Formats: sequence, C-alpha cells, structure tokens
Amino acid sequence: MKPAPSLLACLFLLQPSLRAAEEDGWVSLFNDKDLSNWVNVNCAPETWKAEDGVIKCTGTPTGALRLPRQYENFIFELDWRHLKEGGNAGIFVWASPVAAPGVPFLRAIEVQVLDNGYNPEGKNKFYTTHGDVFPIHGSSMQPIYKGNGQRCFPIEERSKSAPEWNHYRIEANQGKLRLSVNGKEVSGGDNCLWKKGFLGLESEGSPTEWKNLRLKELPPSGAPEADSAPEDLGWKSLYNGLDLRGFTASLEGKTQWKATDWVLSAPKDPNPEDKLTLPLPHESFELTLDWNAGNGSGEKTPPTLTLQDANGQTVEIDLLKTLPDPTKRDGWHRLSLTRKNGSGKIWLGTNPQTEISGKDLATVRVWSLILSSPAAPRQLANFYIRELK
Repeated sequence: MKPAPSLLACLFLLQPSLRAAEEDGWVSLFNDKDLSNWVNVNCAPETWKAEDGVIKCTGTPTGALRLPRQYENFIFELDWRHLKEGGNAGIFVWASPVAAPGVPFLRAIEVQVLDNGYNPEGKNKFYTTHGDVFPIHGSSMQPIYKGNGQRCFPIEERSKSAPEWNHYRIEANQGKLRLSVNGKEVSGGDNCLWKKGFLGLESEGSPTEWKNLRLKELPPSGAPEADSAPEDLGWKSLYNGLDLRGFTASLEGKTQWKATDWVLSAPKDPNPEDKLTLPLPHESFELTLDWNAGNGSGEKTPPTLTLQDANGQTVEIDLLKTLPDPTKRDGWHRLSLTRKNGSGKIWLGTNPQTEISGKDLATVRVWSLILSSPAAPRQLANFYIRELK
C-alpha cells in the first residue's frame, strides 16, 4: 500500500485548478492590436492608438475613450504609466456616453491617474497623486476616508513616478467603489450615483500608456433607470479638438475661428463675413452642442447658428429661446436640435420641444450648420450628432 501524499503535495496538485477558478469570468478589454472595441468620445483620431500591446494616448485634446456598453457591478484591472513628469489623466467609472455640458469630461466617478511630479512638494489639502476617488459633473458619492469634500484621499502612498508602471484594481459593486494601488486597497466611496454606466479612460494634457486591461462582471443588482447613465444612442462627435477638419471656411478657406483644445473659439474682433460651415451627415438627425456667450463684462450675445439646405434655404436658430431665463446668459448651455425628414419641421430642445421652422422643408435632404459670431469672443464645444431612423 502506497503512503498517502503529504498535505503540501496535495496543495501543489490543486494549484492549477485554483488558478483556473481565479481566472474564470475575466475578459480582456483590449485585443492588443486596435481600438475596434472602444469608442472615441470627443478626441481626434490620432489621440488614441493601439501599438505593441499598449493603448497610447497623446493627451491632446482633453477628452475620453470608453467602452461601447454599460457596466453595473464589476472588477476592473489595468496597468498605466505617464511618459512625462507631472502627467494628468484618469479613469471614468459609471460614466455618461458623451461629455457633460460645458466640459470635455464624462459625468462619472473619477479614479485619479496623476503622476507624483504633479505635486512635487507632497501632500496638500486639495488632492493627492496616489489614487484619489471623487465624483465629477453631476455624480455624487460618500468618501470612505478623509479627503476634500466628496473627494476621497488614499490612506497610503503607493503610486510610482513616471515612467514606471502602476497597477490599479477597481471594485465597483452596488454603488460602492474601492481602489487598490499596486496591490493594496487605499481609497473609495459609498452611495455612488450613478451605479451603472460606461467605463472610460481620460486624455488630459499628458502622454499616457495603458495595458493589461481586463474586467470581471459581478452579479447584477438591478440599478433603476434613475441610478443609471443614459444609454448610448449612437452619438458621433463632429469636432476633434485639434483643428478644423470637417469645417469649411468662407473667406477663401481662411478663418479666425480657432480650435483651442476641446473648445472652438470665435475671434475677439470677428469679420462679419467669417463663417464656418459644417456639413451634417444625415437627413434626419438630433444635433447637440454647447455654447457660451461669454462670462466677462459687456453684452453677452450668443454665437449665431444657421441651418442651410442644399438649395440655399436657411433657418436661423435663436439660442436665447432655448434658455429658461434669457436674461441669465452666463456660463455654458447645451442646445438640442432635431430634424425629422418627411415632416418638414425642426425642433429645439427635448422636453418640451419648440418648432422653429415655418417653411416647407419636407423634401430637403442635405443640411449644413453655419457658425458665425457677433462682435465679441464666443465659444462652442461638444458637437454631437446621431441619425434618426
């Protein structure tokens, strides 16, 4: 009769099956070749690229790259590094499908990805460089440790400086988020809103690299619609944040309009003939964009927007009519405009909608958006369009 194997030998024999069980349910989020499984939310095509098994980001313009569908409860792991000292980036959790109004960022719970060189003097009362977690642009959460407002500071400093790699493990479950930095849990938040949404990476001024991205979904808890991000309805960005690709200038191909990161800026002393034309790719569409009439002194007159068809017919858009109170013009405002082919009508807003076209537009198939500015600097941003079937 052979002697029974030792306990140590039994554990050794079980190791492969234990490892297999641990890996069960994990899915790679990056195929190491291209970004076909990712959505470029509002950046230029060259901002994000796949190369040598790594997702590489130039850092310009400010914006986001996200996954195409929503997640509720999950564990997300990845490695990241900055390529220069003081770099800034982040991870968007339970995020919106497009940028929040008046900013280039997604509404989300953000997990900070900040190089130690950003704050060479060490600790301060506003932020750290070792894995802060905080809500942005409409989201909310309760920090589990002390921090700044709803921003949770980590309990230990574990992040490595550029160009070394760091490992993050993010556990997001039923509105609770926990972040582990290089093998140890250090920060997080409870009662997060939203509790279901998209997952994305942030471009914010610094070249970064990301690899070994994988995710394991946990059992769903049925987050209600009020606690979930809006679905992606097929929005496409029309402005890349780097230049005026896609726009046509009226003055012999020249214009004073400038691409200034995520903002398209009109000149201080504009030529009244200086207009930008943006062809729209669909007959029936919903178009959204953000506009800013200026926050300084003086009259705050919004940019001038005009829809023009292939026959030269025009429909002017009175942006002030989209405001709940036209006298309150400071800050950014989001315009929603809908054109339904066959109806001959154009609507402003979403709820309620206001018809702005009194002409017979039922046969129009090609549209362009014309941008011009009154005699003062004006800004536009976050151009998104989706086709209506």
